[in-house]
Amino acid sequence: MESTFLLIIEVIGTAAFAISGIRLAATKNFDWFGAYTVGLVTAIGGGTLRDVLLDIPVFWMQTWWYLAVTALCLGGVIVFRNFLVSREKLLFLFDSVGLALFCVIGIQKSLDTGYPMWVGAIMGIITGAFGGVLRDILINEEPLIFRKDIYATACLAGALVYWIVMVCGGNYVAQGLSCAATVVILRYLTLQYNLSLPVLGSAVIGRNRQNQ
Repeated sequence: MESTFLLIIEVIGTAAFAISGIRLAATKNFDWFGAYTVGLVTAIGGGTLRDVLLDIPVFWMQTWWYLAVTALCLGGVIVFRNFLVSREKLLFLFDSVGLALFCVIGIQKSLDTGYPMWVGAIMGIITGAFGGVLRDILINEEPLIFRKDIYATACLAGALVYWIVMVCGGNYVAQGLSCAATVVILRYLTLQYNLSLPVLGSAVIGRNRQNQ
């Protein structure tokens, strides 16, 4: 049952991240192959780094369906381009869902491999965020994780909730869903109330130097 649950959220997460990558590539007028590449890298980038660090077989090399899901997402964006590309909130939705579900997968795979929860939290952040970093680099944008937006911090909060539910005796479904819900809610609050982390700006550094 646990493997089935993880498979379901991995399929949904892969599709969500692939669509977010393909949609952004479309705004940059990439051709179909370029858009597919960006979508695929967004979907598998974080998990690839995670598996390399955990020293386990890289997940997408074990089955072809990650490539197929990305291809289907490309077809969907091509068909519904006018609807998907013109709506910024849809990108936010797909990106948030992908981030949340991949965070869960990163945590669970780390725990299944025998690593402690603190490693799982880090791997959750990497799985959720690193594909987006590669996506933004490919489309020549500043990576979202390095901006003041609540992004990796949402994964960290989700990992904390995952651990709390685990300590309280919740099963893997409750752990995963509570973690994913925390990430999505924080991302929604970020959009709704324009929340952000403090910025380490050059003006602050300049004032500090003047006071020395």
